[in-house]
Amino acid sequence: MRNLRLWATAAVASTLVLVPVTSASAHGSGSSDLRDGAVFVQLNAGSGNSIEAFTRSDDGSLTPVGEFTTGGLGGKEVGAPVDALASQGSLALADGNETLVAVNAGSGTVSALGIHRDRLTLDSVVASGGSFPSSVTTRGTAVYVLNAGGTGSVAGFRLRDDRLVPIPGSGRSLGLSNAAVPFFLTAPSQIGLTPDGRTLVVATKANNTLVTFPVRRDGSLGDAIVNASQGPVPFSFDFDRRGHLEVTQAGDGRTASYAVAADSSLVALGVSASSGGAALCWNVRVGSYLYGANAGSGTLTSWTVAKDGTTSVLAPVAATTSPGPIDLAASQGGRFVYVLSALSGQVDGFATHRDGSLTPAGVTTGLPTIDAVGGSEGIVAL
Repeated sequence: MRNLRLWATAAVASTLVLVPVTSASAHGSGSSDLRDGAVFVQLNAGSGNSIEAFTRSDDGSLTPVGEFTTGGLGGKEVGAPVDALASQGSLALADGNETLVAVNAGSGTVSALGIHRDRLTLDSVVASGGSFPSSVTTRGTAVYVLNAGGTGSVAGFRLRDDRLVPIPGSGRSLGLSNAAVPFFLTAPSQIGLTPDGRTLVVATKANNTLVTFPVRRDGSLGDAIVNASQGPVPFSFDFDRRGHLEVTQAGDGRTASYAVAADSSLVALGVSASSGGAALCWNVRVGSYLYGANAGSGTLTSWTVAKDGTTSVLAPVAATTSPGPIDLAASQGGRFVYVLSALSGQVDGFATHRDGSLTPAGVTTGLPTIDAVGGSEGIVAL
């Protein structure tokens, strides 16, 4: 529990980090069509959730297109100092990148929005199957939602004619306790499907477990398998090209690696050295590199990912960001990484390079900051 309190302290301390920021004013050439390159940010306001859409230029800079309602309410986990949802993956692309799926934590719903040239259209809003939905994952037309409230649960849906339809037999309880310490420290933080779509994974933070479910052909789920974490506070994860699981551990700043067995259980492969940053929580993979956001340090750390799935720290400080970096996303093809900060209401863009290094690609300002009832969280890129 000591590691959890250190994590919370580090996250709060991030408000004291001073980083010079200059808004990007020059935009490179590029399409004005969202489908040709875009970034979407969930604004997560308690009074009404919405998505801010941006087109992406050739140099990585962003141009706003508009704000589009999700038909639900944003929310905030009790006590969360930096990120309102305390999760990764509250937005996801689905159905061949033609649909954006968003959680509405404050109203217990999930929304599907169609992606068009210059706008998003609200196609469907359904109950999430639990309370405080905070993370969503997709494969094709399959959608699974993590409900962080209560004892935690997951629920599956299928996109049919742009509508979200529940998958019979896909609702499962996580059986967690969210009462021992503040909710944002104990609630589960991410849901994700393996690249082959056969296993569903949930990170549980304070319970120090990774819960997996076999996914049947019809989308229903098998019984939960509780896998022990290799370190404290497993927060976010991504998969490499071979299907290995790389998990950030907010309690010690390390990345842990796992193989996914045929029965959907996890096989521990080892952990990296520490990032050296404070409150390592979010990550994203680009090729054979992994990038993680240190919310308490205002930095990104980079790792190399070996063929066997193990990771090694490449650069403890691969980039400096706006204060309080939280959610992050890579563009399709991996040319750019975008980092969201709800403390400053900004998105920092970085160009990726073959050696894993990052260079600034503009800063987008003016997004909502975290407040008593919500705050920007959730980012995906095309």
